[in-house]
Amino acid sequence: MNKRVVSGMRPTGKLHLGHLVGALENWERLQAEFDCFYFVADWHALTSGYAATSEVVSSAIDNVADWIGAGVDPERSTLFVQSMVPEHAELYLLLQMVTPIPWLERVPTYKEQIEQLAETDLSNIGFLGYPLLQTADVVIYNAHFVPVGEDQVPHLELSREVVRRFHNFYGEVFVEPQALLTPTPRLPGLDNRKMSKSYGNTIDLSDDEEAVKKKIRSMYTDPKRVRADIPGTVEGNPVFIYHDAFNPHRDEVDDLKARYREGRVGDVEVKAKLASAVNAMLTPIRERREAALARPGDIRDLLVDGSRKARRVAQETMERVRSAVKLKY
Repeated sequence: MNKRVVSGMRPTGKLHLGHLVGALENWERLQAEFDCFYFVADWHALTSGYAATSEVVSSAIDNVADWIGAGVDPERSTLFVQSMVPEHAELYLLLQMVTPIPWLERVPTYKEQIEQLAETDLSNIGFLGYPLLQTADVVIYNAHFVPVGEDQVPHLELSREVVRRFHNFYGEVFVEPQALLTPTPRLPGLDNRKMSKSYGNTIDLSDDEEAVKKKIRSMYTDPKRVRADIPGTVEGNPVFIYHDAFNPHRDEVDDLKARYREGRVGDVEVKAKLASAVNAMLTPIRERREAALARPGDIRDLLVDGSRKARRVAQETMERVRSAVKLKY
C-alpha cells in the first residue's frame, strides 16, 4: 500500500490558473506515487461564506469537473465530499476538547484573513477553528503527507501539535502528518494585484479561447513602456511570468524577452503568443472538463461512491478514537 496523501479545495466559485499551478498539477502528479484522497471542502467554505450557501453544491460539481480536466483520475484517486463523511465533524469536536484556544489564535492566516475580509463578520467559532477542522480532515484518513505551499506550513504544524497532545492524553491513534512542500508559483492577477475572483483578474479554467485572448490583451505590462521601441522590463512583468509558467517554447520566450528589453517587440505580439500558449495548454483540460460536465449525474455518482469509500476509512479511525477516549458503550 502506498503512503497516503490528503488534500481538499473549497467550492467557492470558478477555478482559475492559480488553482492549476498551485494545486491541481501537483494533485495529478502525486497520483503516480501515493494513495490520494481529494475532497470538496464544503464545510470549510462555510467558515467565511456562511451567509451565502446557494452555490456551494453547483460550485462543487463544477470544480470537480475542473479536477478531472486537469488530470485527476477518479479511478486512481478517491474523490469525495467533506460533509458526506460526518465523522470529520465528530473528530473535530473531540479534538476541540484538547486544543487550547491560543493555539488557534496564533495561526498566521487567522489575523491576516480577518484583515483581508474586514467586510465579513468572522467572529464565529467555525472560522477560528478551521485549522482544527483541517487537522481532522487529514488525520482521520491516516494521511502521511499533506501537499502544502509554504504559507500553509503553520497549519500543518498546528495539526502535528494537536496530534501529539491528543496522544499524550489517550495514547497513539493517528499518523502524524508531514508537510509535502510543493512548488506553488505565485501567479499575479491580470492587473498585477493578487489573483482573486473578487478582483475579476483571473483566467478561469473554463474560459473559452476568445475569453482568454481578450483577458490577455488587457493584461498589465511595464507601465513605463508607452511605445514598442522603448526598452521594457521583463522581471516582475505579469505577461512574462505567465510566459514562463505556460509557454513550453523556451526559445520563443527567450527571444521575446531579449527583444522586449531592447525595444524591438510590441505588447501586441508578446500577448498574442502568450494567448496561443495558454489556449494550447488549456485545450485538453477544457475537453476533459466539458466531457465530464456533459454527464453531471456521473460526477455526483463518483462523489457519492468516493464518499462511501472515504467514510469506511473514517469510521475505522473513529472506532480507534472512541476506544482511546474511553467512549465505547
